[in-house]
Amino acid sequence: MATGHRSQIKKERNEEFRDKRPTAHHKYARISDRKARIVLEQIKGKNVTTALAILRYSPRFGSDLIEKVLKSAIANAEHNLSMNTTDLFVEEVSANRGPIWKRMMPRARGSADRILKKTSHITIILNEKTK
Repeated sequence: MATGHRSQIKKERNEEFRDKRPTAHHKYARISDRKARIVLEQIKGKNVTTALAILRYSPRFGSDLIEKVLKSAIANAEHNLSMNTTDLFVEEVSANRGPIWKRMMPRARGSADRILKKTSHITIILNEKTK
């Protein structure tokens, strides 16, 4: 049994089970989760350089946001975990629903319509190829 203060024991246990894969998140992105998932599915499982090329030439709106998130994940892998960027590939992607901003638009006869501005939380997880 481990000895020491309870917080130190928990810290060591959490460090042991922490995910060692490089990740990047973009919270509250101003794109709906459905539209972001379309772009994310195109790069899932691809090499990092191929994924960047796909995002750079994709005409979809979300490709610019997702390209920034992917570049951030690559920088995290290189700087924080000392990984070789040529061996990286996109292992997991997700776009979860964020809060919805509710706005009003004036309509005829003094009434109003609701405008829903959807947001999403985008996550990209990379991994190294095993040889």
